Amino acid sequence: MPVQVFSFYIFDRHSYRVHLLQTLDRPSTAPSPLEPNFPTHHHRQQRALPPSSTAAHPHRQSAPAGLGGLPPGSSQSTSAPNNGISGGAYRDSRSAATRAKDDAKLIFGTVFSLRNMVRKLGGEDDAFISYRTAQYKLHYYETPSCLRFAMLTEPGALSMRNVLHQIYINLWVEYVVKNPLSPVEHKNGDGVKNEMFEMGLDKFVRGLM
Repeated sequence: MPVQVFSFYIFDRHSYRVHLLQTLDRPSTAPSPLEPNFPTHHHRQQRALPPSSTAAHPHRQSAPAGLGGLPPGSSQSTSAPNNGISGGAYRDSRSAATRAKDDAKLIFGTVFSLRNMVRKLGGEDDAFISYRTAQYKLHYYETPSCLRFAMLTEPGALSMRNVLHQIYINLWVEYVVKNPLSPVEHKNGDGVKNEMFEMGLDKFVRGLM
């Protein structure tokens, strides 16, 4: 049965994200799988601003409307060089990278906390497998070497624990562990950088969909 897979993460024993696979774009009308859909009245209230200097000095004129108080038509660039990329595309690429990094931190923090809670309540032999919300289901698999696999799917998906185990045995072990050129540690989240593994993972995951 086909299943919608949103993303797939691999974390090493030092909590670094060593691989990320994005398979489906999130619908623009749906909330992010990691962002709760709070009611509108829960939005943070704006802090009251102090009285403006214009009110304290009625004869002082306010600055013309523009960027940073500059006159309309003038501009002041404070962004970093973008190597010829247009401003919008440069900001979008930076925001996408930042969001992916933040999502990875949320994913790891969530599974790490739930894993510890399950072991504390059920004993060392108990294992955290998955959890589900109204928007997504997160599947978790941990190897004896503390390599952690997390996959986000549609909420109605069946258990993907066997799938994650197959990814570890048939792809990670075959293409990464057995590769003499592959580093043992991925410090600072450098990534796998293994074309055979990346191609095999992409083909395997998309075959589920």
